[in-house]
Amino acid sequence: MSRQAERSESTRARLVAAASELFAERGYGDVGTEEIVRRAEVTRGALYHHFADKRDLFRAVHETIEAELAEEIGDRIAAEAEAGTDAREVLAIGARAFLDACERPEIARIALVESPAVLGWVEWREIDERYGLGLVTAALELGMESGVLRRRPVKPLAHLLLGAMGEAGMVIANADAPRAARREVEPALLGLLDGL
Repeated sequence: MSRQAERSESTRARLVAAASELFAERGYGDVGTEEIVRRAEVTRGALYHHFADKRDLFRAVHETIEAELAEEIGDRIAAEAEAGTDAREVLAIGARAFLDACERPEIARIALVESPAVLGWVEWREIDERYGLGLVTAALELGMESGVLRRRPVKPLAHLLLGAMGEAGMVIANADAPRAARREVEPALLGLLDGL
């Protein structure tokens, strides 16, 4: 990578990091672009060189969070599968890891509360599917291959399970008491998995 490309990538990363912090603290509507560039210590021109507008920057923030979360949960699922953990338990571990993430304020606010409103349901769902659907599909396939889950068409089941997990996350993210909400939705979500 050339020095110019490295500087450009560094600038973009600083903008995403600064915006992520601000959006997590106060939400999309209460954060201006001037504050973002000040926090990132870049120029306004740099912002518009990398992003079309504030919404485009928000999309990058959301995608970064989704990618990091998918990697974190994917690594955990892979480690459990490699260790020989029962496939049904691997599914439960993945679901719990997702629910853990939903209790983190930055994930709850940006990925679950703000993103559907800022990006719109269709775009938000497309990003969610791009990162989460592969994990859910892989976990279901592992369960079916090992015989702990009944063989079914994986793709529709993965979509339904991803939707259930998203709803569980929304309940936690929008609750006045996220921990209490999580305690209520976790058994229901795990029960759904047990039904498979």
